[in-house]
Amino acid sequence: MRVALLGLGLIGGSVARALRAAGDDWWVGAWTPSGTGPRQALAAGAIDAAFSSARDLLGEADLIVLAAPPLACVGLIGRLAGTWRDAIRPDATVTDVASTKAELERVARDTGLRWVGGHPMAGRETSGFEASEATLFRDRPWIITAAQGGGDPTRVEALAFACGARPIFMDAARHDRLVASISHLPLLTSVMLVEAVTGLPGIEDRDWAAARELAAGGWRDTTRLARGDTAMGAEIFATNADRLAERLRAYRGRLDAWLELLEAPGGADPAAIRERLGAARERLEAPPHGQPDELRLPAHKQPHSPDVPAHRQPDEPGP
Repeated sequence: MRVALLGLGLIGGSVARALRAAGDDWWVGAWTPSGTGPRQALAAGAIDAAFSSARDLLGEADLIVLAAPPLACVGLIGRLAGTWRDAIRPDATVTDVASTKAELERVARDTGLRWVGGHPMAGRETSGFEASEATLFRDRPWIITAAQGGGDPTRVEALAFACGARPIFMDAARHDRLVASISHLPLLTSVMLVEAVTGLPGIEDRDWAAARELAAGGWRDTTRLARGDTAMGAEIFATNADRLAERLRAYRGRLDAWLELLEAPGGADPAAIRERLGAARERLEAPPHGQPDELRLPAHKQPHSPDVPAHRQPDEPGP
């Protein structure tokens, strides 16, 4: 299969490296506005060709992969449906690797592109092609959403398998609800922890200078996500705001319950605290009760995703 990568940072670069490791059945070309990532990838032998023109690359591809932040992907969809449309092969499928799905699916459906959304569930706090690796997706889920406009889901499924991932077909709206819980809320809580302990810009907590000298593994682990790509985080939050706000309200409810426990008349009850701590640990360690239905969907059985609110479309794609 001939693959065009529009964007070549951590995820796009890891896709390129994984396909190179998968063998000669894959041809990979790449384009970015700056050209930096494709030049690095070509020098590293991770791609077959670096293109200075997106239109020239699109004419080569069976599968077009948008490897940029969510809002940048929305902008790329607009260009693929507009000034670049005549450069795309009639049977080519467009997919993406962004962290939110419902908004991109809605925009793609409205443009009539041959679209199948995708999200490999892997990443790290570092970014750029230099951070990419061929094994990033190994044994990780790769979400595939409903085909739009005649898009071919088997091509996206083949891409996921070639990268060593486990394809999972899932409704786009359900995907966004789930990742709001296990990906986006953890990022937000990591940021809020930093704000709470260090103070806000210009209002630094007076204990922070001393506290940071004492910080060890617990602080490092719980603030790791706050060290990530801020532009990417902002676009993820903006395109999944409603689902994230829903989970944040649930989190706020837990904070209020803990405050009641810690500020109980007569002092905090160690036994009650231990019970809460134990219950949380048990929930993490308990085996799952069966396998969710959507994890068993065959490739030909595509889910339906409802409309979601639109967001602003940027004029230019991401790096």
